[in-house]
Amino acid sequence: MRLRSAPLEDWLRDYYFTAEIDISSSGFHSYSMAELRAKTGLRHAEIDRLVFDDGYSLGAPEVRAAVARHCGGVDPDKVMTTSGSGEAVSLVLSALLRPGDEVVVVQPGYHLLVEYAVALGCTVKTWRLDPDRDWQPSLDELAGLMSERTRAVIVNFPQNPTGATLTEAQQERLVRLAEGVGAYVLWDGAFTDLTYDAPPLPEITARYGRAVSFGTFSKAFGLPGLRFGWCVAPPELLADCVRIRDYTTLHVSPLVELLALGVLENADAFIRPRLDQARINRTTLTDWATAHPGLVSLVPPAGGVTAFPRLTGIADADAFCDELFQKRGVLVIPGSCFGRPQHIRVGFGGRPDLLREGLDRLTLALTEARG
Repeated sequence: MRLRSAPLEDWLRDYYFTAEIDISSSGFHSYSMAELRAKTGLRHAEIDRLVFDDGYSLGAPEVRAAVARHCGGVDPDKVMTTSGSGEAVSLVLSALLRPGDEVVVVQPGYHLLVEYAVALGCTVKTWRLDPDRDWQPSLDELAGLMSERTRAVIVNFPQNPTGATLTEAQQERLVRLAEGVGAYVLWDGAFTDLTYDAPPLPEITARYGRAVSFGTFSKAFGLPGLRFGWCVAPPELLADCVRIRDYTTLHVSPLVELLALGVLENADAFIRPRLDQARINRTTLTDWATAHPGLVSLVPPAGGVTAFPRLTGIADADAFCDELFQKRGVLVIPGSCFGRPQHIRVGFGGRPDLLREGLDRLTLALTEARG
């Protein structure tokens, strides 16, 4: 397989570590080790007792059990712990898909969920979200894309970058569509816990035997640097993932799993404060867009901490975003990274004061660019 470059990562690689104000991120501002220890009660003595032995191929049993509880009480035998959800996604796709397999992906969408299937030689069909419909997914359109040749439907809801999601009834219909043709549903649940106007959607693997879900600490938990993730999948598929992993990472670090266990056992202490903050930030963002209808058009995100506003009167969003960074120190993501060059991705999971300052600078830049 040969992977194409990931425009999002290419952009962030050049700007992320030197931005004065980052309002681009798809996650929360990160917790420190001191905050992690305070929230979990982890003591230095527990860390000192850790021995850096090799780990279990599917993850330490107690950590798999904690993931299973967090996912609503699924069977721990269906859980695999991974280095972020990215490893889980790549392992599952590598184990499941073959050249020529037909898969459905969502656009605009996160590059891993699209490009990995392309690199594996799959025939890719695109389920497009339309800004003129407020990014709302059409299950009728999905039905038209599927056939008995469909191997998998790859989705992430709530969605990155648009913030769109499904209702529980729509999730159920998606499952029935997949079941009707025997397809797998690969469900990236990075934003599962981050919803505003409705409760989180049910764990999809409890609804469908050929579903796979992915989770991560990088978004709702505010711990991207810990690099901990997981998947919930049929055990026979996990066995195939292990055969691939035997040639690469082998297992998750025992130190990461020690920290992850404490986090999972105190999940609400990590998620709740940041979600409460995100609710406030979401209002700040939507109020800003409402106040500047001549500059941007924004669909309020239903979940996650990203929004995907359209810029008014900006011919080249890439050049605009570069100038915004160079002149005003503000980082946003140009929509070209998601195949929508007239849009930008704005993240609202950071500190409220930085979001307000970043939006003020963005307003000045947009006003200046329009003359």
